[in-house]
Amino acid sequence: METIPVYNDVEIKPPHKPVVLVHGLMTGDVTMLELAKQIEEMHPGTKTYVLNRFCGWASLEPLWKQVLELGPDLLQICSQHPEGINLIGYSQGGIIARGMLESYPNHNVHTFISLSSPQGGQYGIINFIIAKCFSSIFPNLTLKTAYELFYSKMGQDISVGNYWYDPYHLDLYLKYSKYLPIINNELETSNSSNYKKGITRLKRMILIGGPDDGVISPWQSSQFAVLNENQEIVTVKERSIYKNDSFGLKTLDEAGKLMFFTVIGISHHEWYKDKSVIDNFIIKWLD
Repeated sequence: METIPVYNDVEIKPPHKPVVLVHGLMTGDVTMLELAKQIEEMHPGTKTYVLNRFCGWASLEPLWKQVLELGPDLLQICSQHPEGINLIGYSQGGIIARGMLESYPNHNVHTFISLSSPQGGQYGIINFIIAKCFSSIFPNLTLKTAYELFYSKMGQDISVGNYWYDPYHLDLYLKYSKYLPIINNELETSNSSNYKKGITRLKRMILIGGPDDGVISPWQSSQFAVLNENQEIVTVKERSIYKNDSFGLKTLDEAGKLMFFTVIGISHHEWYKDKSVIDNFIIKWLD
């Protein structure tokens, strides 16, 4: 019988496969260190990697630039661990992580955890820093007029613009957005087949979000839902990207590899440090 060591009444569990963490908008590797520490303490011997590029202001760089620089880092870590790794992306980092999985389909990521990430896009709170930066050019920047900025060449040079999803201007979204409709396979590209390959090779995709987030809007975007023109939520299974299995969500779901978790009472900046979230919805599902 295997003996599991106990220290100060805390069960010490075997190590997990290595864990790679990707930070969010206007944050950096420091914000992910707490989560990495928790994982290492609960599962001694687990190796963690906190990606340290595009921190702070640099997180506003276009998402393709971030994906193409972070992707090789991810593949290098994968090559060091042929047994496979886990990947956690928080907030904007989750949609960057998905871009890496799709763009580098030869990865060996087993579990991908999307932690309060706008996988369906953002249509709500406009980052106050962005509003301040562009106030002289767009003095009346509001939710209803944000498309004028984000669906432009200038707006697509801002990371948020790359996943802005305005239900009232979907024609402009498809015409100007350079990231979200591409990784959703809503637009045909030379890499379209790779995107699905990169997702379907996952052993598990976990989508975590909740109604008290306060930043991701709508919060159901963390589970690939979007708003329609009537301000109604369109769930992932009602969307064409699921029905057409555009990049593999339906394949994962039908194989029992797509999991949704809705957690109440957690604000956006608590996801990566709340102990109950870490214990029950992150560490619990790592390989």
